[in-house]
Amino acid sequence: MDGTESQAPRFHFRGWIGVLVGVALIAVVGLIGFSWYISGYNRAVRLEQSVKEAWAQVDVVIERRFDLIPNLVEVVKVYAAHEKEIFEHLADARTQYQKAQTVSDKAAAASLFDRALVNVLALAENYPQLRANENFLKLQDSLEGAENRIAVERMRYNAAVQALNTYYRSFFGGFFCRRAQVQMVEFYKAPEVKKEAPKVKF
Repeated sequence: MDGTESQAPRFHFRGWIGVLVGVALIAVVGLIGFSWYISGYNRAVRLEQSVKEAWAQVDVVIERRFDLIPNLVEVVKVYAAHEKEIFEHLADARTQYQKAQTVSDKAAAASLFDRALVNVLALAENYPQLRANENFLKLQDSLEGAENRIAVERMRYNAAVQALNTYYRSFFGGFFCRRAQVQMVEFYKAPEVKKEAPKVKF
């Protein structure tokens, strides 16, 4: 038998091995690339979900503070029923908050609410009996506790926002966010009234 005839099948077999190795390498690279894409895509979705969940908690604690207001108004009205404008500001601010769609609009409404609330609480300075009222003091404590919870949840929300926005600005993060239709989110800034309480005139 001629030696060349016995070598031909060997070369043919080696050629197929090379093809299979090449296909396997392409498949591995493709799998790695696909896994990388899915991982980046899912991270964008998770970060967005974290922001939504954090905001939901902010919204809950703000609404809980709103729930304290009717009782506060009823107590204060006993001593200062004529201060209707101040009470109306509280109601208007709550309405604006509930109608607001964006974080900035809700923050603005919360700021208006805080200003109105400061004015209501300041009435105690003009009404010593109100200042000594047990229900009023309990409501003050509850409102302070609610404000502390809001501050904590706002901090958590802003941390989630920072994580998302930082990822969006990263080299590949923006690509994955756009593919997942995830947008950058605005921070929830503390109301200005917290920095400097407005002066109350009576």
